[in-house]
Amino acid sequence: MRSFTARSIRTFVERWYAALDRHDDLDGVKKFVVDDGLEMRFPEGTFRGHSGFAEWYKAVCHRFFDEEHTVTDVHAAIDGTEARVQVRVNWQARVWDPPAARSEWLGFDAEQTWVVVAGDAGTAPLIKTYICNALEPMPGSAAL
Repeated sequence: MRSFTARSIRTFVERWYAALDRHDDLDGVKKFVVDDGLEMRFPEGTFRGHSGFAEWYKAVCHRFFDEEHTVTDVHAAIDGTEARVQVRVNWQARVWDPPAARSEWLGFDAEQTWVVVAGDAGTAPLIKTYICNALEPMPGSAAL
């Protein structure tokens, strides 16, 4: 098994957010997470396993649109086939709450901690743990 590199992890993080921005189908985004033992913690709750992931993903795809994630920093502490990754990302989106006449803009800077592990082939990272540590609103952002 080959270990990760800082570059392969950053590329993985960027690919993850590109898939979220496109609202790829569920099977397309499940390829980024482990089959067993997945834990994702957000301000709105903790989601576990593929069923929890599917619940979270359906909710965000139906709530947010025109999403754009910009990765501003990725720092990975790599230990063979596992890495603890600190991610900083700027997230901007729009949300519409019926019957409002207009959508609202959201803008946040998020600090996250991920644990990624080697996939079956031993080279591609997969998310095992995903924790949103902080979500700071940008000036003028609507509340979540």
